Amino acid sequence: MQAVVLEAPNTLVHRDVPPPARVSDRDVLLRVGAVGVCGSDVLRFGRGKAYHYPLILGHEFSGVVEEAPEDSWFSAGDRVAVFPLLPRAEDPMSQIGEYALGDGYDYFGSRRDGGLEELLWVPERNLFRVPDGTPLTHAAMVEPAAVALHAMLKPEIPAAATALVIGAGPIGALAAQWLRILGCSRVVVADVDPRKREIMAELGFETIDAAGGATVAEIRERTGGRGPDIAVEATGVPAALVQCIEAAAALGQVVLLGDLSGDLQLPQPLVSSMLRRELRLYGTWNAKVAPLGHSEWDMVIAHLGRDLRVDELISHVRPLEAAPYTFQQLLDREIWYNKVLFQLADEAAGEVREP
Repeated sequence: MQAVVLEAPNTLVHRDVPPPARVSDRDVLLRVGAVGVCGSDVLRFGRGKAYHYPLILGHEFSGVVEEAPEDSWFSAGDRVAVFPLLPRAEDPMSQIGEYALGDGYDYFGSRRDGGLEELLWVPERNLFRVPDGTPLTHAAMVEPAAVALHAMLKPEIPAAATALVIGAGPIGALAAQWLRILGCSRVVVADVDPRKREIMAELGFETIDAAGGATVAEIRERTGGRGPDIAVEATGVPAALVQCIEAAAALGQVVLLGDLSGDLQLPQPLVSSMLRRELRLYGTWNAKVAPLGHSEWDMVIAHLGRDLRVDELISHVRPLEAAPYTFQQLLDREIWYNKVLFQLADEAAGEVREP
């Protein structure tokens, strides 16, 4: 079968690999449908961040059930999204449903081979059925949408709340939508990229051009000097987190959603103002799939295609064999992109696109 294998840093190869082995009798065989590219995938490819080599990347993926256990609640032909984390059952945090906070877990596309291969055995408990007819590219967006939802459930949303999201990439765009769904009266999105700002404006958001470094002054002016009740850092740039802290209103809440790309130094006056404004800072990581039927993943699927829009965020859908040169383009920033996905299953063949 076909796969794209990370054989060494900066070396992705599209080639034949042996069929995957079944580990448990509760595993379900998937034909992988579509696979999204996360920023962490690009770092594993081009910056030597992989746990081991060879490795098949891809933790944001969907699939079509090919084979399931006889008494499974899944059937052949079901379309599913895949939760990529495989918890260690004995871990205390896993026993309370906090799988991502546990130790010793496994992870598709990171610690074990992931979605950039045609077939994959996946534990039944890691699958979430999506409605029939859901595009497989959209189903592959459930994972990042759940990460954004998990983060946006951290702050308390006061009445008539204003929020600022710095960063209009896929995660920031999803976070902004969740803030609106969850009850923020006003959500403003700042980014340096005019095309991403245009997408957010088409989705109905106010935008700020962050290129000039005036994001804090602009959001204060738009809020009568008060600042946002919630400020979300969704770029991974340390300076953007500083801007969120500077901008936040008294009793404001700051959410650190981006994984910072460098060290952060806060000047003493800013720290003092954090105390005097009684700010709250939330860290966030991954998403929750418990309790079954009422988890964050279930909520994403319930809103997908209704008031949670992902199609506008997808800039590229390419075939699997395009992955090696596409990853190089992303690393070298040779092309403009937003969310990039690869199409594998025949059912997703009609979803290939370019900007």
